[in-house]
Amino acid sequence: MKDEAEIRGHRRSYVGALPGRIIQEIRRAGSLNPLIMLDEIDKIGQDVKGDPASALLEVLDPEQNAHFVDNYLDVPFDLSRVMFIATANTIEDIPAPMLDRLEILQLSGYTEEEKEKIAYRYLIPREIEEAGLSEQPPEFPPEVVRMIIREYTREAGLRSLQRKIAAVCRKRAYEILLAPDRTVPSPVTPEKVKEYLGSRTYYFEVAEERERVGVATGLALTAAGGQIIFIEAAIMSGHEELILTGSLGQVMKESAQAALSFVRANADRFRIPPDFFAGHDIHVHIPAGAVSKDGPSAGLPIAVALISLLTRRPVRRDAALTGELTLSGRILPVGGMHDKLLAARRAGISTIIIPKLNEPDLQDIPANVMDDLKVVPTVEVADIIEIVLI
Repeated sequence: MKDEAEIRGHRRSYVGALPGRIIQEIRRAGSLNPLIMLDEIDKIGQDVKGDPASALLEVLDPEQNAHFVDNYLDVPFDLSRVMFIATANTIEDIPAPMLDRLEILQLSGYTEEEKEKIAYRYLIPREIEEAGLSEQPPEFPPEVVRMIIREYTREAGLRSLQRKIAAVCRKRAYEILLAPDRTVPSPVTPEKVKEYLGSRTYYFEVAEERERVGVATGLALTAAGGQIIFIEAAIMSGHEELILTGSLGQVMKESAQAALSFVRANADRFRIPPDFFAGHDIHVHIPAGAVSKDGPSAGLPIAVALISLLTRRPVRRDAALTGELTLSGRILPVGGMHDKLLAARRAGISTIIIPKLNEPDLQDIPANVMDDLKVVPTVEVADIIEIVLI
């Protein structure tokens, strides 16, 4: 939506004048108190035809919308009884004044178990019917559905999963047409999935096979859900520089600098030589260098990677950390706990270190996920060193 007139309407003196979309939909619904869905509200554009966001602000603001004036009607119209629900992929692109008028409900992505159940109940029956396979429906064993979810999709929702299942059904229909007797074995095997969909598209990071010095496991939140990341640190002769690589954003660079300053200020506490930085460079790298990374969740794992490097104590391979670190050693809360814990469980992590202030977020985690994880809330770095370092 780029034209302000789509909200406010045109004046009747113009040729082809129409009311705004809000008034049109109220007229079509035949009700003064309908439920109106505004889809993808973060995609509002702005050009020479005006700013739709400012017009929409007047529509959504409960203090103003009782006297909304559509240019076509040219009289105040009461929108206070209309209920608006808006959707958005990210709230960063929504103008701040409009965001202030909205009540934000964060919806987390589906777990693998939920995706599997939805696939069996809705996606697979629908795609079998769409492909014309009702007389010879293919069987999708659980290991095949999980294979498609893990190796061919990476998303919080289900669109890609639906497309992949549809592709399998279409290829199966084509295979039946080519068969001499028009019959094909019913079960879809993993080998058949590779034949239908090609080589796997995604590789989820998994926990390291062995403990390493200077390599800590962090938890990140992406548009496709949670993901584990490895943070590697190395020390070498140099000129006391902190080298940061891995397409890091400004926030993560500052987190790394704060983590190094914390370690230097507390060297005695961790039994590290106080002059370890003299005549040395420290390099912190986060693999997948072509992928941009930023956010306030890496301070704690960076500090643990540095402490591991300088004390020569390996980090436990089945432990992951998330949290922001202050210079005084306090661990601040972070977001996306639901998706991060799902990613840790998928990667084979058993122990998760989270900020103490994030404990209330654990109430929303499914019980079957929590049963597989040991979550350790913490306030300071010193509290968890003996847990994560060998």
